[in-house]
Amino acid sequence: MANPINRYSIGSATPGLQKTGDGSITIYFQAESPGADKESNWLPAPEGPFWLVLRTYGPGESILDKTWKLPPVKQVP
Repeated sequence: MANPINRYSIGSATPGLQKTGDGSITIYFQAESPGADKESNWLPAPEGPFWLVLRTYGPGESILDKTWKLPPVKQVP
């Protein structure tokens, strides 16, 4: 599905991806732009339900032994 910034995934090599002060990354999954200051971390999503998929490449031991936990995905108004 076409989107305004022609982006279909976000990864560690995504140009301009911004980290927070503690090194974490906030990704915005939504149909409309979250604003120019957050667009570098925006992954356009369709209106309505969609699937979120996480891929890990060269996973470390914590992923393989399942001690690593995915940070929470939060829906905000």
